[in-house]
Amino acid sequence: MSANAFFREAADRYASANAGTLRWMLDRPLLGAGFLNTKVNSLTLADYGEADGLRGPDYIYGWIQGRGLEALVSHEVFFETRDAALSQRLDEAGRSLFARIKELHSRDGHVYFRYDGELRPVRAVGDGAVTAQEPAGDVFTYSDAFTAKGLVAAASRYAPEELPQHLRYLADVIAAIEDGRFQMGEEKPLGGEALAGEPADFGPRMILLGAAGMLEHCGLSDHTAYAQRFIDHVIENHLDEKTGLLRNVPGGDDCNVGHGIEFAGFALDHAPVRKNPALVATLERILIASFRASFAECGLHLTVSVSSGEKLSPYRPWWSLPETIRTAALCHQLTGSADSLAIWQQADSAFFDHYWRGAPAIAYQTRTAEGPTDYVPATPDLDPGYHTGLSLLAAIRVAEALSTSHPAYASR
Repeated sequence: MSANAFFREAADRYASANAGTLRWMLDRPLLGAGFLNTKVNSLTLADYGEADGLRGPDYIYGWIQGRGLEALVSHEVFFETRDAALSQRLDEAGRSLFARIKELHSRDGHVYFRYDGELRPVRAVGDGAVTAQEPAGDVFTYSDAFTAKGLVAAASRYAPEELPQHLRYLADVIAAIEDGRFQMGEEKPLGGEALAGEPADFGPRMILLGAAGMLEHCGLSDHTAYAQRFIDHVIENHLDEKTGLLRNVPGGDDCNVGHGIEFAGFALDHAPVRKNPALVATLERILIASFRASFAECGLHLTVSVSSGEKLSPYRPWWSLPETIRTAALCHQLTGSADSLAIWQQADSAFFDHYWRGAPAIAYQTRTAEGPTDYVPATPDLDPGYHTGLSLLAAIRVAEALSTSHPAYASR
């Protein structure tokens, strides 16, 4: 298949996959007081029930709902001129979820990782038991990060007059990262000892970097000044010049390759970066090094050793492959390199051959060398169109642009 043919075919397939996931999600009964319900075992396709404890319908994950809100809004815009009926359903679901999440956030200025059936923030204490989570106070978390992104995206679409308050929330999360008030471990009591023991991982900056592209797509570029600071910080403190890998923490040996690839993709989606060839080359190097260090058979190993190259985890989660598709597509659009195109095509093949269920339009959460396995990467709820959907959405835009107007392909 020629490159041009691949771009056309991939764009159509990605749009179809995303539409399938969204319809599947919208057809499912809501959780509790109106939250997205993706509580399905990706191996058996059985709905999680009360007997499944923390995976079951008695628990709602703010992390997932925030991601879902951003995904609903982003896909609503995309399908507006392609599938009006689907876009309308996404609009209705997005507005409803926007209201639910605003209610949670209005309580104390935070959204929490896990809520019980009474919508009280709780954390796990072992053997399926939970206890009340500490009030977050001036500590912010990944759940805040995903929620702030979702609220800004939704407000830009549904309630522009509310944008200032949601942009302040996003700015508060960014400030917390830069002044040491961001806690990654949400299963521990928030604040105090847990916050003091947090490693200097680049994960928080990576996730919030993803807001820069979202803000630009929403016409809010004036709020992205922090993005270059985050990019500079990660490259200066985490990039191993010898290997091209990003160390999770400065001086450490572990590399979460998926996070490295996701960082590069978010950076490439930030408009000013695309005008900086030297930085683009560095980001492409991170992509290539990370993919080659971790890919084996069907997917990307979760963690590798920077010093030895050893694959440190048997687990190969689904999400790193669509993130690779996004990053490789953005790289190839800017550089036209054979390496980025090859990685795009390899990640595409691995994801759709080894992870994608098709019917329903969901992916196995994790595989090992032996096949799909019951390992939950972060939350038991399946992806609400975020890692897979938003990654493929970015790749669709690139593929369509390359297949029609890119000088390297327009004549083919």
